Amino acid sequence: MQAIDEIVPTLLHALEDEETSDTALDGLKQILSVRTTAVLPHILPKLVHFPLSAFNAHALGALAEVAGPGLDSHLSTILPALLNAMGYADMEVQSLAKKAAETVVSVIDEEGMESLLSELLKGASIRRSSAYLIGYLFKNSDLHLGDEAPNMLSSLIILLSDWDFDTVLVAWQALSNVVSSVPKEVLPTYIKLVRDAVSTSRDKERRKKKGGAVLIPGFCLPKALQPLLPVFLQGYRSLINAKILQIAESSSKNQHMSTSIHLEDISEDHPLYELHSYMFAKQTNSFASIVQEDRPNYEKLDTREQIVFIENAQEDPWRLLQKYLITNLFTLQGLISGSAELRQQAALGLGELIEVTSEKTLKEFVIPITGPLIRIIGDRFPWEVKSAILSTLSIIIRRGGIALKPFLPQLQTTFVKCLQDNTRTIRSSAAIALGKLSALSTRVDPLVGDLLSGVQTSDAGIREATLTALKGVIKHAGESVSIASRTRVYILLKDLIHNDDDQIRNSAASILGIVSQYLGDGQVVEVLDGLSKSTSSSNWCSRHGAVLTICSMLKHNPDIICASSSFPLIVNCLKITLNDEKFPVRETSTRALGLLLRQQIQSDPSNATSHVETLGSIVLAMQDDSSEVRRRGLSAVKAVSKANPGAIAIHVSKFGPVLADCLKDGNTSVRLAAERCALHAFQLAKGTENVQAAQKFITGLDARRIAKLPEHSDESGDSDKDASSG
Repeated sequence: MQAIDEIVPTLLHALEDEETSDTALDGLKQILSVRTTAVLPHILPKLVHFPLSAFNAHALGALAEVAGPGLDSHLSTILPALLNAMGYADMEVQSLAKKAAETVVSVIDEEGMESLLSELLKGASIRRSSAYLIGYLFKNSDLHLGDEAPNMLSSLIILLSDWDFDTVLVAWQALSNVVSSVPKEVLPTYIKLVRDAVSTSRDKERRKKKGGAVLIPGFCLPKALQPLLPVFLQGYRSLINAKILQIAESSSKNQHMSTSIHLEDISEDHPLYELHSYMFAKQTNSFASIVQEDRPNYEKLDTREQIVFIENAQEDPWRLLQKYLITNLFTLQGLISGSAELRQQAALGLGELIEVTSEKTLKEFVIPITGPLIRIIGDRFPWEVKSAILSTLSIIIRRGGIALKPFLPQLQTTFVKCLQDNTRTIRSSAAIALGKLSALSTRVDPLVGDLLSGVQTSDAGIREATLTALKGVIKHAGESVSIASRTRVYILLKDLIHNDDDQIRNSAASILGIVSQYLGDGQVVEVLDGLSKSTSSSNWCSRHGAVLTICSMLKHNPDIICASSSFPLIVNCLKITLNDEKFPVRETSTRALGLLLRQQIQSDPSNATSHVETLGSIVLAMQDDSSEVRRRGLSAVKAVSKANPGAIAIHVSKFGPVLADCLKDGNTSVRLAAERCALHAFQLAKGTENVQAAQKFITGLDARRIAKLPEHSDESGDSDKDASSG
């Protein structure tokens, strides 16, 4: 030992001389091979001096190869230096440091793995290098890393929102390597972990932006979803179960052998590989099944317990499949594994993943994601699972667009069936999804016909959902609906706006307002005349339905109403219903007046007289006995102020005093609405001069406090975004 103590310092000194450094390194390697524990503490500090030189990086790699697991307790010394050097501009140092770091992670044993991964997760300045080494380790190590995989997955997903694009690329590749190292049957247990990590990454990205869609950079890369899809879709994969009858020569009994092959596991030299390729690469679809195991038959199906996503019967893979079904008695099953809760979490997680993925990246994944979801939504799962699937399908429709075209018939059939579901949440979700889906279809008349039949059902819940679906179809695909179908919609709905059921009345009025865009001038006058008469009905539901419809028409078709000969009559009706004994009628009338004022200012900004008249009616609503009506009046003024602040500001003397009173209202929702209204009506966020001017009506303390409110935090509260009547 004394000899080693004398030799090591000499060799370390020799490392600094270019002529003797290689010889000295060989000597240190020889000593290290016999006295690792004793020598490493002397060698490493000498080699990790900042900045790391090319020779020292090379030396660290060479010594690591000899030291092996002896490095376990020295990782905090050697790794930071190498990770930093991997980011150097000097390509020689960078390359040698990378090679040395790969050697280090390769020689660490199971006892040192926890320390290694802990060290790799430290330090923001070396995250790219750390991510690379994590990926390298999981790809190349023979050790069991299952216990470490969850923490690595979470950290790498969060890195996908890193500000440095190169780090994002490295983290994505590392994520692929980690997922690939995990046994397939274990992947579904990571669903919650992945959802949490995606949420964290999304929040991190949201903090960088001010409004707009939040997309995670790592999910905007080509093939970005490939690493994580297996986590969510593993349970949805089709299995090929082969029941091969074998007759043993030594026995008169039949012996059976069962095997299961995942489609993704079919090798390229297997005869069924062509089937695998078609199932995952093509964009056409049909369903096939064995009806009876003992007598194979084939037929196209909408759904069946034993199904497979496959090309149509004219293609070679279908004939290939027939051959195998007949000769080997293959049966094809759509097998879903896991608990109902796990399926629900998987569907929700997929939706969250799709939301933060760019549309360009999503395009190639629409087919493999949508197919399994359609297959399982028809099965007998709890409503929570179906609701989660419907939610995700809605997101895919919104983000996937035309890439969903191969699935249009199946999706439409699926959603229409769900309108009959016993659970209201399922019916509502399916109705909304069906409306969005119609925008992708060129033939919607048959669907409109089916929905009109559904509206006439006796079940109130189904009728409500069907109306919601019809509203979506007319809203998203109204131009594709024929004149005959529009007329059928109009005839049916003009009676339903008087219905005693609030939801049906609201939906019918909303749809009628949307349909009015496609009616002729004569029909519009007929509708408006009928509505004006209904506003004086003795039945308050009829009065409410009439005002709801006027409100919807002002939202969707304001120009033709304002140009109609019935316009003065409609304005008078709104003023009269502002004094109705029923507050829902007064509230809806206030909202309609807000939409009217907005239209008047936009179409005729110089007509101050009409503006003042309409604004005066809204100001009266701001003093109504009902807090709902007061809040609606405030929302109306706020919406107009946001759309055209200058036009409303010149009339501040008309609404300023009343708005000031609302800031002191005893009702919390009214006070909050008044604050939002004051922010925009007084333009308090636009400068100190506006804050001072507002003090003519409100206190300086209130003005300064309200001026600090975020301008865009109340989008959902705008009066013109209320779903009840638009």
